[in-house]
Amino acid sequence: MSDIITVTGLVATVPRHIVTSEGLAITSFRLASTQRRFDRSQNSWADGETNWYTITSFRQLAINATASIEKGERVVVTGKLRIRDWTSGEKAGTTIDIEAEAIGHDLMWGNSVFTRTIANVVAKTDDLASSEGGEFPAEADKVSADDDEEDADAVADSVGFEPVPVPF
Repeated sequence: MSDIITVTGLVATVPRHIVTSEGLAITSFRLASTQRRFDRSQNSWADGETNWYTITSFRQLAINATASIEKGERVVVTGKLRIRDWTSGEKAGTTIDIEAEAIGHDLMWGNSVFTRTIANVVAKTDDLASSEGGEFPAEADKVSADDDEEDADAVADSVGFEPVPVPF
């Protein structure tokens, strides 16, 4: 059983993106999370100790993280917690890794603009076509990473995707 954890913090390193020989996209970066507390005796905010995490994401999340996350930005990460002890010669330590399931900007510190990736729309149409044993209109085959958002919306409309209202 894996522990699921959510952490907030600063992206401390430039995200490193690789694609394995099997085609698996992987993006990783270090996250610094410092807890703040109000010190009543000093009547000011004080930083606590900094916890360091290695964040690793795979597949589409890795691709989107590479395009969206930069060093110095504040993010929220949810994922599977892995704690590993290590030794290297005379040195020893503990590494805390999080296999990310979701990564996003921390909107407490700024604003962000969401853009749906076209690959997600095409992947969903392919999944639906294979599960129903049918084919979708030819527009779905024409979508590529270079197409703009209007083309993605047209494909979504042609395969029956409806916008989902979000209650506020």
